[in-house]
Amino acid sequence: GQLSPQLATTVAISISTISLILAFCLNIPFGLIALIYLGVNLAYSQILKHIVIIDVMIVALGFVLRALAGGYLIGVEISAWLIVCTILLALLLAFGKRRHELVLLEDRAPSHRRTLDEYDPYLLDQMISIVTASTVVAYALYTMAPEVETKLQTSHLNLTIPFVLYGIFRYLYLVHRKEQGGNPTKMLLTDWPLLVNVGLWLLALVLILYL
Repeated sequence: GQLSPQLATTVAISISTISLILAFCLNIPFGLIALIYLGVNLAYSQILKHIVIIDVMIVALGFVLRALAGGYLIGVEISAWLIVCTILLALLLAFGKRRHELVLLEDRAPSHRRTLDEYDPYLLDQMISIVTASTVVAYALYTMAPEVETKLQTSHLNLTIPFVLYGIFRYLYLVHRKEQGGNPTKMLLTDWPLLVNVGLWLLALVLILYL
């Protein structure tokens, strides 16, 4: 209540306009993706966040758009594996967040987010199971894809699969047993087993790619 709707709207439009101008100055494809990202977020805020399942898919799409924007900005070839792995992992995190909200808020969940009235823990668990399996399979196929082996000049990338498995299993443990799925970023930065696992995964990548 400390800011008027008129002031908030004016500032939002000004910041968005300046950001888009700067985005196009950096790179035309980057600017186009930023424009799409803005449009998607506006549609999500007004309509799409109220449509069950679509709400989660739009959140995951946002992660994909950010990954694509970064790739175009630094001039890196966009791989289909990047899109597939990013959207699956984002769906896993988003469904985990929805489950956390539903379990935590119980009867108050629909008043917090309208679509939560359309979900239940069993349905979300089924979706999480499907996305979890798909994420692991997609990453495994990526590490063993012939074009990836040729590009990276190594056939040992599949040695990193155990770290990905543990990371996902640890995440599911925290969601289902510790009810910590509400903030994946905080979870990653505060859970020591996850931090160590990510560090070992990065170390394994460095050893495989450069040594």
